[in-house]
Amino acid sequence: MTGWLDHLRVEKGASAHTLAAYQRDLRRYAEYLGGRGVTDPAAVGELEVADFLATLREGTPEHPPLAPSSAARTLVAVRGFHKFLALEGDTTGNVAAGVAPPRPPQRLPKAIPLDQVERLLAAASVGDTPASLRDRALLEVLYGIGARVSEAIGLDVDDVDLTTDSVRVMGKGSKERILPLGRYAKEAVTAYLVRGRPALAGNGKGTPALFLNQRGARLSRQSAWNVIQAAATRADLSGHVSPHTLRHSFATHLLDGGADVRVVQELLGHASVTTTQIYTMVSVQQLREVFASAHPRAH
Repeated sequence: MTGWLDHLRVEKGASAHTLAAYQRDLRRYAEYLGGRGVTDPAAVGELEVADFLATLREGTPEHPPLAPSSAARTLVAVRGFHKFLALEGDTTGNVAAGVAPPRPPQRLPKAIPLDQVERLLAAASVGDTPASLRDRALLEVLYGIGARVSEAIGLDVDDVDLTTDSVRVMGKGSKERILPLGRYAKEAVTAYLVRGRPALAGNGKGTPALFLNQRGARLSRQSAWNVIQAAATRADLSGHVSPHTLRHSFATHLLDGGADVRVVQELLGHASVTTTQIYTMVSVQQLREVFASAHPRAH
């Protein structure tokens, strides 16, 4: 297990978040195999892998049943582990390759209307403190460029080029992309860099990070979530609002405005346009709702 995780970290550039998730998945897999007296990976067959997947879906006294998407993610870890063993010559083949993941029900991304996005962004600014300037800049960047929360908090000051109105983002798999920075996001980031970040940086030991916490260190993923939750509460927005809500809204609003799906794919950093196309379903769903409520012969 350790060898595969080291391989992912060193050769594949997997993030600490991904590695921790895979480690949890494999620990549960090892627990399952140990309960059946299997300690040697070479003794595992396709049947054991398929039974493990069924156990994930059904649950046990120790573990509640997993949703199809969570079970599929766990199977990805198991498949990767067995593939690594086969490539290293520790086993004769990848016994997990033929086990199909459960198919999750297709769920539309949750986006919020533009007026709610504007309320959320306005609620991020409470006064003119360094923290409020940072919070507004963070939310403007999340929505303005459609960044993942990990990408936003991973930004360094040098990644933002205010002369060309662009941001350099490091995405999944260490893939870099250059994104345009809109006027609102640029103004918020500029205000933060001039009046907010210097005060926060003074509390720390020096870091290139763009978004800083009160101790002058890089803002954490959890702190970014807390910023959005606090702004959503102040904006009186019902329902769950997360960093991904802003990313979903970014994509949906672009498509509603007439953007080509392949342009949105590049902006989001999706490896496949198929991933991006689910956002087109959001717009179709909205059209159906308007039609159903407004057309006299819709019912």
